[in-house]
Amino acid sequence: MKFAVIGGTGLIGSRVVEDLNAAGHQAVPHSLSTGVDVITGQGLEAAVAGADVVVNLTNSPTFDDASPAFFRTSMDNLLAASRKGGVGHVVILSIVGVDKVPGLDYYRAKVLQEEALKAGPIPYSIVRATQFMEFMDATLSMTADGDTIRLPRTPIQPIAAADVAGVVAEVAAGSPVNGVVNIAGPDVYPLDELGRLTLTAKGDGRRVVTDDTAGLFAAADGDVLTAPADARIAPTHYTDWLS
Repeated sequence: MKFAVIGGTGLIGSRVVEDLNAAGHQAVPHSLSTGVDVITGQGLEAAVAGADVVVNLTNSPTFDDASPAFFRTSMDNLLAASRKGGVGHVVILSIVGVDKVPGLDYYRAKVLQEEALKAGPIPYSIVRATQFMEFMDATLSMTADGDTIRLPRTPIQPIAAADVAGVVAEVAAGSPVNGVVNIAGPDVYPLDELGRLTLTAKGDGRRVVTDDTAGLFAAADGDVLTAPADARIAPTHYTDWLS
């Protein structure tokens, strides 16, 4: 099968391309660096022409109120190009619990992306993943102030990027589910405890202060960011990934 992986040079996309090619498929990565712009549409029709499946792993450059416009425009452009190119399956990567955190602009934007895909003319699959292990450093930096990092007790179920990519590649190579596949890591941590664990493992002397109003994840109520009952559980534990 032939795959066009839009956003195929990034953290997840590069691994998806590698996994698909290793399985004997023909997966081609596309991104701004290869001349494909999902906002202007430049290079997009050529990128998806002749592909059996398009995997869209592009991401908004910001997490603020500009993100809805990015996902709306990029999804509209991608669907139009895919329909013209005869694509039979479109796959996107989203977030577990994305529709349950209306207080975050970025999450509302991802919901718009999902809705655009569902309403579009092409069979689809949506893979929703929990928070990437690779993003923990960025999460810590968001609320860092000198030697103190403030984090809420929001339950988080981190998943390794390699595990995410493996499922995305598997779903893309299968028949469209016309629905959602949820995936999560094997362990749940309160975010403040996860922060302490991370700092200790890295020999970082900063301290975590529990603050249920701090950072992006303070907007998430209860355990909405953890695996729902139907989720596939990935094998990589956070402590193993850290080491």
